Amino acid sequence: MVKKVTATNEAIEFISLLKEKHGPLMFHQSGGCCDGSSPMCYVNHEFLVGDSDTLLGEIAGCPFYISSAQYEYWKHTQLIIDVVEGRGGMFSLEGPEGKRFLTRSRVFTPEERTLLNHSSQ
Repeated sequence: MVKKVTATNEAIEFISLLKEKHGPLMFHQSGGCCDGSSPMCYVNHEFLVGDSDTLLGEIAGCPFYISSAQYEYWKHTQLIIDVVEGRGGMFSLEGPEGKRFLTRSRVFTPEERTLLNHSSQ
């Protein structure tokens, strides 16, 4: 199965730490101006998703949403969530930890695109 979103081992370990502190989490990837295109981490259900958001999948058991407009730009890529040192988004839970989530991406292979197209039908 081809995943539209995945996470590095370091990100998964860090998500586990945040889950211990805050409980169930969720992520939202936007293309907003304030925090750029950083994935934002929230306590589950503290960020309201709506019709303009797309559920890409889960990372470390946490739902991962993206704005539908942003998805249209990135639908040909797999998002890979990583964690690095530095200040994150001001509203994202990782900020006080001195780390931030970072989105990397890679273009799906033709074979993966075919599998994705068949799974969405």
